[in-house]
Amino acid sequence: MKLLKDILYKVSIQSVVGNTNVGINKIEFDSKKINKGDIFVAIRGTKNDGNKYISHAISNGASVIICETLPEITNKELTYILVLDSRKALALISSNYYKNPSKKLKLIGVTGTNGKTSITSLLYDLFRKLNKKVGLLSTNVILINDIKITAKQTTPDPLLINQLLNQMVDAKVEYCFMEVSSHAISQSRIYGLEFNIGVFSNLTHDHLDYHKTFDAYRDVKKIFFDSLDKGSYSLTNIDDKNGSYMIQNTKSKSFSYSINSTSDFSLRILEKDFDGMKILINSIEFWTKLIGKFNAYNLLAVYSVSKILNFSDEVILKNLSILNCVDGRFEIIKSNLKKIGIVDYAHSPDSLKNVLTTINDIKKSKNILVTVIGCGGDRDKTKRPIMGKIATTLSDKVIFTSDNPRNEDPLEIVNQMLEGVSKKNMRKVETELNRKKAIQKACSSSNDIILVAGKGHEKYQIEGNKKKEFDDKKILIKSLKTIN
Repeated sequence: MKLLKDILYKVSIQSVVGNTNVGINKIEFDSKKINKGDIFVAIRGTKNDGNKYISHAISNGASVIICETLPEITNKELTYILVLDSRKALALISSNYYKNPSKKLKLIGVTGTNGKTSITSLLYDLFRKLNKKVGLLSTNVILINDIKITAKQTTPDPLLINQLLNQMVDAKVEYCFMEVSSHAISQSRIYGLEFNIGVFSNLTHDHLDYHKTFDAYRDVKKIFFDSLDKGSYSLTNIDDKNGSYMIQNTKSKSFSYSINSTSDFSLRILEKDFDGMKILINSIEFWTKLIGKFNAYNLLAVYSVSKILNFSDEVILKNLSILNCVDGRFEIIKSNLKKIGIVDYAHSPDSLKNVLTTINDIKKSKNILVTVIGCGGDRDKTKRPIMGKIATTLSDKVIFTSDNPRNEDPLEIVNQMLEGVSKKNMRKVETELNRKKAIQKACSSSNDIILVAGKGHEKYQIEGNKKKEFDDKKILIKSLKTIN
């Protein structure tokens, strides 16, 4: 009973029904994996309802059922704990079960539409170079020092988050850098975690299939900063129009960063080309291999976090200058014919605009830019015509293709992208639904710069419910070699 009380600490319990003298082994939320003595937490998801599996969990030996609504028939030999919010209950239970690992290291969370993966990954790389023990929870990968674990979603479920944080504590990790998605905030996956620093990168059109309105999307992000306590720090990009809004009413000590505004941390871009940028921070010049204004923001966020954590300019900037780009984020591939291939994860209107603007800002006027792009299926449909408009406005030629169509018709997705293309730009457009052929076609003509956008680091393509092996970067490299 003591163990049960310990892990239920701070859970908003409405009532307890049945046998309370029950011992438990672990927490579980997948009824297929229930063992004797487990707790089963019934959660209502977007596609499924955990309450349907309560009887199945009991038949497999679950001793405690946590739910928002009691089943019609209860078993007096078991304990039913009624809560207001099963998701928050699971998050607190998970933290308590693993003895609150987020309190035993410095947890830095990064949220925003774009930049989350780059900022967290660059922070991880930087702190490894500073000889610190570091963890990373990102879209690309989960890392505990140099141990790699495959990531299945941007922010894992609370049980897995706390399990991983506990592994980090056992591995003597000092700093963990974590992507915080809007879905994770909305679904209380980070509820109960103790963050040392919260970072806001930017906010643009995305995920409206889930949040329905931009205001709802924005307000979910703000919940993260509202939850920070007075002993923590918040860092916000005040060049973004929502930057100041995010830290309104936060109890944390707040800092700002910017390129265009007055802020606590700022920088200037002095030079830029396809090899990198010369940047000025605090009257110190340094060269970075990263390219584009959006990457300057990412680097500035990394620098700012490092300063908040009391590292010196000399140590930070020396090591920032040797960091490489993050996998699938404006990765440059050069061919012997001086053609340039670029792979980028840009899959929102703003991220696509940033990448194309960066290329146009650097390339010579005689260079031809061709963009290969699609949009994901079963995702926000409202952004598709916007993506089509941006791609055709800022490119010399565009090949619309399939991304991860999932359960939608790829041609229908492309047709929705075409709705945003002006009549004068229709001449730039070609459709090739086979993504591999689209990349090959982009490389076969006299195009000088080829951007393959939308999938970035992904090594797969999702068609229906099947994942097949697919790597934009490998195909682009091979295609560029073939034309030589």
